[in-house]
Amino acid sequence: MEMEGGRWSMNQPPTYGEMITILSIDGGGIRGTIPATILSFLEHQLQILDGEDVRIADYFDVIAGTSTGGLVTAMLATPGKDNRPLYAAKDIPTFYLEHCPKIFPQSSGVLASTTKLWGVVSRPKYDGKYLHDLIRRELGDKKLHQTLTNIVVPTFDIRIMQPAVFSTYQLRDYSIKDALLSDICISTSAAPTYLPAHYFETMGSDGMVKNFHLVDGGVAANNPTLVAVGEVTREIFRKNPDFFPIKPMDYGRFLVISLGTGSPKSTDNYSAKDAAKWGVLGWLYHNGGTPLIDTFTHASSDMVDFHLSVVFRALHSERNYLRIQGDTLTGHASSVDIATKENLENLVMIGSDLLKKPVSRLNMETGLFEPVEGEGTNEQALTRFAKLLSDERRLRMQRSPHSPSIK
Repeated sequence: MEMEGGRWSMNQPPTYGEMITILSIDGGGIRGTIPATILSFLEHQLQILDGEDVRIADYFDVIAGTSTGGLVTAMLATPGKDNRPLYAAKDIPTFYLEHCPKIFPQSSGVLASTTKLWGVVSRPKYDGKYLHDLIRRELGDKKLHQTLTNIVVPTFDIRIMQPAVFSTYQLRDYSIKDALLSDICISTSAAPTYLPAHYFETMGSDGMVKNFHLVDGGVAANNPTLVAVGEVTREIFRKNPDFFPIKPMDYGRFLVISLGTGSPKSTDNYSAKDAAKWGVLGWLYHNGGTPLIDTFTHASSDMVDFHLSVVFRALHSERNYLRIQGDTLTGHASSVDIATKENLENLVMIGSDLLKKPVSRLNMETGLFEPVEGEGTNEQALTRFAKLLSDERRLRMQRSPHSPSIK
C-alpha cells in the first residue's frame, strides 16, 4: 500500500491506469438500505475476483454521497482497524436495520398524528440526538483528509444560501474545509423538517476560523454524481499529477456507478387537483409525506441522471455509466423515515429484487425507467463492472513504481 496525500489506499492513482472510477450514492433517509444492499453484492463480486479482504474503497477514485448516501460513503471510506474501511459493504444493511428505528422512532394513534402535524410547524420531526451520538461514536475524531479514498459530500449552507461541498480534492487549497467526518455526515443528513440544521466551526492552517450553518445536501444535489464528476474535472484542469495524462473533457475514460434510493411508483404520487389547494402547510405535510421536499429531491436526482446519460451516449461510452434506480416504491417503502422493522426488511428485499431487474434508463417524457436493450440485469451489469474495476486496479498496480507486487 502507498500513502498519498495523507490517505492510505490499496489503489493507485488514475495516471497509472485507463479509467477514472466514480461511485455515487443518492440521499433518501431509510431508503439508503437499498443502495447498501446493492453495494454488498458489488463488493462480493470484487472479492470473488480479488480475495475476501478487498473493499469498495480499493476500487474507486472517488465516492460521493448525499444525506444517507453521505453516511454510507463515510462508512465505506473511513479508516478503522488496521487502516482498512470501517465497514464492509455487507454490514451496512444490518447497520440500517439496527439503528434506523432509534434514529426515526415511530409513534401511532390520533394524538401522535396531531403531534406530528404540529411538529412540522414548530420544530423538526426528530431531535437527531441518537443519530448525532451514533455518528460521533462511529467516526470518532477522523477528519476529511484521512479517508481511504477521495470522497465528495454535498451540504447546503443556509446562512449564505450556497452549496457547501466537502471534497478531499479541495483540501490542497482549502485546508479550512478539513472538517470532522462526523460533522460532515450530520450536516448532509439534516433534512429540513425532519432533522435539525447543524452548526460547527473549522480552523485552517493559517489559523482562520470558518463557520458552517448546514442542512441536508439533498437541497443542492440529492444525486451527487455530477458533483463528483465536476470535482474530478476541475482536478484535471488543474493538472493534478494523479490524472496525468488524462485530458480535460475526456469523459470517455470515466467509469461511473450511480445508485439511487428508489422513487414512488408513478401512479402513487400527488395530483395537481390536490396540490392546487395547498398552502405552505400543505406543501410541507400531506398524508404523512412532505411534497415540497419530495419534489425537489426526486427532480434533481432525475435531471442529473438524464444529463449524464446523454453525455455518455454522445461519447459512445454509455456502457461506462450505470444508474440503478427503482421507480416502483409504494406505501411505507417510499417514505424516508417509517423505520419499522417490517419496512426496513422490505427495503432490503427491494434492493435485492432491483438487482434482478433489467438495466434501465429514465424516459423524461413519461417519467418511467425503461429497459436498455442488450444490457441484461443490474446484477449482470454490476458483475461486468466488477471485472472492469478489478482489471483497472490490477493494471495500475502493475504500472505503478510505488505499488507492492501482486499475483
